[in-house]
Amino acid sequence: MSSRTFQSVVLQMKDSTERPIGVIDSEGTVVACNELSCIGEHWPPAVDAVNGGEGGAVCHEGRTFKALQSWGSQFDYAVFVQGEDGEARMVCSMAAVALNGAKVYYEEKHDKATFVKNIISDNILLGDIYVRAKELHFISEAPRAVFLIRQVESTEPALIDMVQSLFPDKQSDFVLSVSETDVALIKLVSEGTESRELYKLAHQIEETVTGELHIRVVIGIGTIVGHIRELARAYKEAQVAIEVGKVFDTEKSIINYENLGIGRLIYQLPTTLCEMFLQEVFKKNPIDALDQETLFTINKFFENNLNVSETARKLFVHRNTLVYRLEKIKKLTGLDLREFDDAITFKVALMVKKYLLSRGIKS
Repeated sequence: MSSRTFQSVVLQMKDSTERPIGVIDSEGTVVACNELSCIGEHWPPAVDAVNGGEGGAVCHEGRTFKALQSWGSQFDYAVFVQGEDGEARMVCSMAAVALNGAKVYYEEKHDKATFVKNIISDNILLGDIYVRAKELHFISEAPRAVFLIRQVESTEPALIDMVQSLFPDKQSDFVLSVSETDVALIKLVSEGTESRELYKLAHQIEETVTGELHIRVVIGIGTIVGHIRELARAYKEAQVAIEVGKVFDTEKSIINYENLGIGRLIYQLPTTLCEMFLQEVFKKNPIDALDQETLFTINKFFENNLNVSETARKLFVHRNTLVYRLEKIKKLTGLDLREFDDAITFKVALMVKKYLLSRGIKS
């Protein structure tokens, strides 16, 4: 909360009363006052007095205090007026109304983004989410998508401003800086929005950032959620999308969590389990026994849906040559890639090997 907002209000009150009026924070520090010499003074005993007042006006050391509205059990700010008489109580109550209005306006304008950032960072309790949303007049139930935009080999501070310019509605869409390289976009979407629409949006962001800032980014997309309490999960999904994409889809710059497939499962497995799997699959020879030409042939075979004729055509080789190569692979590994079950096993094994290499495990 900006003390300048409070200071602007209390200065306007100086024309209506000669009594000093001000605001203290939760530690008892005077953050605003129409008597400028008081600003910065520290009154710790007043904090206990205000907390003991349970929201009502209390008198303490010649002043009347009243807590401003707060979403926690302890007050964040309290207004004070010089004096303990009836007039002081009346002025204090009126000042509280004005300052509460200024506080609510400021929080609605500025603090919704902080609220959303606390949610995706898991820095707020589930119960407090509902209370805070009500205080901020935040629409809890609405479809939202989370995009995580990560810079690759750069730390351009202008990224957040660039993304913000694409989504200027700060009451519906939230652009948050979460690290030196990462910017999160929490986007309000319409009911029934599909994955391809999210991809188009991400592509628009990527094109603009690349064209204007000349930096490379990868964008992870979480699943659409219908309630703000699910934003943390969607944010983690966007993070996982980038991490998994870095291993299995290195050529892609936009990765949707919903399209990760089996790579998502492999990424969550312990490396020791992955090593055991490779040892069990390749009993005859380790996967490293296959040369690059053989691995290239295998990948082409998978790309063409295990179709021998089509793969041979794409490789510019005779069909019998490809059959010979597949027989050779069968002798080396014990897996016949023309059989669907063996092909699935081999495909998963290749992905597991790739995952282990990304973790620095070569054997």
